Amino acid sequence: MKFNPCIDQCTKEGTHCAGCGRSHEEIAGTKQIVQAALAFIQARDYDNPDEFVAAIGKSILKKLQKAKEANQA
Repeated sequence: MKFNPCIDQCTKEGTHCAGCGRSHEEIAGTKQIVQAALAFIQARDYDNPDEFVAAIGKSILKKLQKAKEANQA
């Protein structure tokens, strides 16, 4: 499945957003992740939140790659 980012044409009817095509469940889960990261950053009052976000993204991608390699073995 490919991730489709928000395009600011949100709808709440049905099971999926007509704007981005993601399920409302997926959107809610993404919002929870973002809110958790935001709260974490704010609690620590980081001066460089962009570096934190980049590091987290890099770490997640690295772990995904390792999991993919393990599943292919």
